[in-house]
Amino acid sequence: MNSDRLVELLTEAFWETLHIVSVAGLWTLVGGLLLGTVLYITSKTGPKPIPVVNAPLGLIVNIGRSAPFVLLMVAVVPLTRLLTGTSIGTEAAIVPLTVASIPFFARLVEGALLEVQPGLIEAARSMGASTPGLVWRVVLPEATPGLIRGFTVTLVAVVSYSAMAGIVGGGGLGDLAYRYGYQRFETEYMIWPLVILVVLVQLFQILGDRCARTLDRR
Repeated sequence: MNSDRLVELLTEAFWETLHIVSVAGLWTLVGGLLLGTVLYITSKTGPKPIPVVNAPLGLIVNIGRSAPFVLLMVAVVPLTRLLTGTSIGTEAAIVPLTVASIPFFARLVEGALLEVQPGLIEAARSMGASTPGLVWRVVLPEATPGLIRGFTVTLVAVVSYSAMAGIVGGGGLGDLAYRYGYQRFETEYMIWPLVILVVLVQLFQILGDRCARTLDRR
């Protein structure tokens, strides 16, 4: 194929990948932040330990984190069809990506919140702060740099997952590399998607690290 066709396909695949990563990343940010905060609050060392809530949630998160993404994509096909009406394409790829990424990010959120200095929590408690007020006004602001670093790691994983989703019809750069680079043995269609994905990951990492350093008050 000529260079114009290569550029056209790469451009289309890039925007598909960016759409998949952006939407899945947004849902992961919301879902993972909520789930991770609940895990933190109900943990043994959290503001309000509730073992009967923390244990099953922790088990679900561990199962979600340990499931291979390729198998998870197949397992959630019924959910994907229910939400999107199809099991292939860019919109369909967002569902398994989100399901796989939320548990991953939730554990990182829990870890970041647990690193907040106990002295700050005790000081807020002594001033009469409620559990929601403590979490919202003290714990989350103090843990913001760690949360950003955790989300950056998660976003990089989402980019990697999006490439795997492309192999099973999810669209994007992974799909382009598989259909043209692997199945048709056209090397440039394998190399350029890889280069673009690497650059995209580096940009996310640099941006995340810079934001975390800017907001780190230590």
